[in-house]
Amino acid sequence: MKELVFGHKNPDTDAIVAAKAFSYLENQLGAETEAVALGTPNEETKFVLAHFEEPAPRVVEKVAPEVEAVMLVDHNEAQQSVADLKDVTVTHVVDHHRIANFETSLPLYYHAEPVGCTSTIILKLFKQNRVEIPAKLAGLMLSAIISDTLLFKSPTTTDDDKVAVKELAGIAKVDYQQYGLEMLKAGTNLGSKSEKELIDADAKSFEMGGKTIRIDQINTVDIDEVFARETALRAAISEENQAEGYDLFLLMVTNILNSDTRLLVVGEPQDVVEKAFDIQLKDNKAELPGVVSRKKQVVPPLEKAF
Repeated sequence: MKELVFGHKNPDTDAIVAAKAFSYLENQLGAETEAVALGTPNEETKFVLAHFEEPAPRVVEKVAPEVEAVMLVDHNEAQQSVADLKDVTVTHVVDHHRIANFETSLPLYYHAEPVGCTSTIILKLFKQNRVEIPAKLAGLMLSAIISDTLLFKSPTTTDDDKVAVKELAGIAKVDYQQYGLEMLKAGTNLGSKSEKELIDADAKSFEMGGKTIRIDQINTVDIDEVFARETALRAAISEENQAEGYDLFLLMVTNILNSDTRLLVVGEPQDVVEKAFDIQLKDNKAELPGVVSRKKQVVPPLEKAF
């Protein structure tokens, strides 16, 4: 029976590429799957898809009307997944995040590793199953790894990620250094986006200490340019908190060139944020030098503080 394969809501490059890559692998192994997405591609992902002349996956809001079973990539937490996840059977998960708010009634295939990108894991699965990776798919996968590791600047980067990019670049015949910088810069084209689009584009929800925490990350080459819209961003976040029931919203604005982040915090409790990062918020803001990874540098200390 057909299964759908998808990454998390507000998909980034890895969420979309990992779905395509894992779906392709499963189909080569005899399954019938389709890669879909839980949102439209962001600017960076649009650049990647256009560069390799790959169509964007169709967007779905519910899956139960179509299939009885699904495969998850690049996430496992229910609040980051499709709305009707509980109405279908999860048969596979391939992920590189923490495991939380996830349970199944039946045994499943679950592959998780602490690497920088899901596509790094999927490359290993291709090799384990002796399935050849097409050049176009190799280009997409190396793009996902570059995206998640910020061209190896993120502390989530492992040797496995570096080896994977070099191997995939050879298959795709891509200069990954030059291409990677162009790709990351494409993702910082923010001028045409509304404040709501900016705070939704790469946002994930987490449950901590009985609170719902929303964390969004905006990559840029000029932090001050983003904060020129601070008043409007604050208003959009406050509206989002009220509409969606978020207790606390952390906006990370990260400079991809020097790996620093400026944090804007809206909601309560703010003292937990100060405790987590050993900072004093001034006007709800703080500088976080060297912080680029939500997964490794923001969520764990915040969860510990809660």
